[in-house]
Amino acid sequence: MTDKDGVPSAENPPGTAPAGAVGAETRRIYWRENIRLLGMLLAIWFAVSFGAGILFVDVLNKVALGGFPLGFWFAQQGSIYVFVALIFIYSARMRAIERRLGLEPQKGAKR
Repeated sequence: MTDKDGVPSAENPPGTAPAGAVGAETRRIYWRENIRLLGMLLAIWFAVSFGAGILFVDVLNKVALGGFPLGFWFAQQGSIYVFVALIFIYSARMRAIERRLGLEPQKGAKR
């Protein structure tokens, strides 16, 4: 959709189907799977950052990684690395979900 000046509206970015073209059931499935995926990935991040960096630090500190105790390493860097990896996992899984539901952008459209 475009506004009166011919500029694409925020509701329907270029390369995507009009809002009315996607059924209510498809939208419901999309958001259910999106929230489920987010919940799983945030639980993993929480377990790594809070669990490995705080709760199990004494046990993990018995192991060294690069000369530093493993618990310290997870608290300072490990949870950040896991978070970045989870971003890539989220992106790949959402693309797969969009492809499966037929919601991927049209060819040639910018994402």
